[in-house]
Amino acid sequence: MATTTLLNLSSIFSSRLVTTPSFRQRRRIILVTTSCTGGGGGGKPTILVTEKLGQAGIDLLKKYANVDCSYDLSLEEICTKISLCDALIVRSGTKVGRDVFESSRGRLKVVGRAGVGIDNVDLAAATEYGCLVVNAPTANTVAAAEHGIALLTAMARNVAQADASIKAGKWTRNKYIGVSLVGKTLAVLGFGKVGSEVARRARGLGMHVITHDPYAPADRARAIGVELVSFEVAISTADFISLHLPLTAATSKLLNDETFARMKKGVRIVNVARGGVIDEEALLRALDSGIVAQAALDVFTVEPPVKDNKLVLHESVTATPHLGASTMEAQEGVAIEVAEAVIGALRGELAATAVNAPMVPLEVLRELKPYVVLAEKLGRLAVQLVTGGSGVNAVKVTYASSRAPDDLDTRLLRAMVIKGLIEPISSVFINLVNSDYVAKQRGVKISEERMVLDGSPENPIEYITVRIANVESRFASALSESGEIKVEGRVKQGVPSLTKVGLFGVDVSLEGSVILCRQVDQPGMIGRVASILGDENVNVSFMSVGRIAPGQQAVMAIGVDEQPTKETLKKIGDISAIEEFVFLKL
Repeated sequence: MATTTLLNLSSIFSSRLVTTPSFRQRRRIILVTTSCTGGGGGGKPTILVTEKLGQAGIDLLKKYANVDCSYDLSLEEICTKISLCDALIVRSGTKVGRDVFESSRGRLKVVGRAGVGIDNVDLAAATEYGCLVVNAPTANTVAAAEHGIALLTAMARNVAQADASIKAGKWTRNKYIGVSLVGKTLAVLGFGKVGSEVARRARGLGMHVITHDPYAPADRARAIGVELVSFEVAISTADFISLHLPLTAATSKLLNDETFARMKKGVRIVNVARGGVIDEEALLRALDSGIVAQAALDVFTVEPPVKDNKLVLHESVTATPHLGASTMEAQEGVAIEVAEAVIGALRGELAATAVNAPMVPLEVLRELKPYVVLAEKLGRLAVQLVTGGSGVNAVKVTYASSRAPDDLDTRLLRAMVIKGLIEPISSVFINLVNSDYVAKQRGVKISEERMVLDGSPENPIEYITVRIANVESRFASALSESGEIKVEGRVKQGVPSLTKVGLFGVDVSLEGSVILCRQVDQPGMIGRVASILGDENVNVSFMSVGRIAPGQQAVMAIGVDEQPTKETLKKIGDISAIEEFVFLKL
């Protein structure tokens, strides 16, 4: 799925400058200035805080800037104030859209989000108007993990239900017999900061902990006694499931009717991550049928949920109003973290918590534009080919070019490969500033190789190859001779194209999505597959076949504009000459 909503590349390449003419002449995108004068002539910068922030953070900000704490402002009031402010700090309740950036008239230099998620900030508009966006992703880790464990234990022992019963004047001990945690299997879905802390604490309660996370280093999991497994193993063997996933296109409604049906009967589910990860209607059906015995929810698809929400009112559900980060310590920690990030940005320092584009020469962006898209899409393709529970930890990127190494800056390309690998299942927004940091945090080692070719250096790059080592592949034909997943691409007439999968040469434009099929090379195969897709109203944009030798194995690459249904893909897989196939979303 070609959604780059986490970092809109088109906004980078169309960025317009909102600084002085002298900056325009330098032809650079300036996201942060190195000095702030508060719009006046030498005074302190001004920071607008629109939602309550811990006092420690406010005190820190006041040492550096003039701080305006104005809460519960309307959009019109924010737009009126913002032209007098150099920085804006918000939580989740303030929407920072294009109107805010337009109203700032170029003065707003940084937006700080006191927390992790930044879906309330228009990143594309921020980038276009030269405004850096930073968040505070680490300070509430322990608080969220503790709340997850609190819900886990309260659910297992029916604490909320028993409390409500006794307050209603009842004494029904037999109704609230719980289950023990000792010896039970907990599946932690998402082994990032919060997930790993939940795992540590669950181990201390005597639970057997397994986890699924494509980017979790196996050695980090082993170090705390956690077994890294596939998604299928995690959901089918767990007695308890704890969710710690970001809400992305890949994780939206990840737990649905189909996945609930594959779970152990009587499973119990905890969610302190994002509400949309669970299909709430499907969860309600699973609770009523007994597939899910209990659920403990701190987050919901719509917050606050409607008054008569059936899930909230269900007797087997323990619910809290998004309290994951609600401890005094976490609130102070988030305040300090976001204050430090905002102050650093106003000083011209680019922190690892920056979530939109950094300063990049416009000439480099223009020349590398199609290669940037190619690099991200190769990363997206490669990671979708990974299966098993070992996790992605070793990636090699090769750039073939006729230019001398000093004439080719690959930092942006490397960042986009990392973006393609990690962003689809992560809440992290990846760019040139934080790409290497994010990869390191997830245990992904990125190595680069430059292959010098003879020829004209007119084109910056001839082709890019992405390899992932030490993993299993969903599509065996994508493996190279050395056993790595390997995809290769070129830019043809300005369009990124996939040109090699494993050992097979193909030629398909990286637009829409791609179906890869390994088949016995025989006449009529292209027509049969195209006919199936046509009958299901799936438009084919490109199709190519690469083979080792006539009559032997071949790989067919098909570009499609729409996502085929499972039934359509099954029809393709049922063709006797097709040995394996995979559908990949761009």
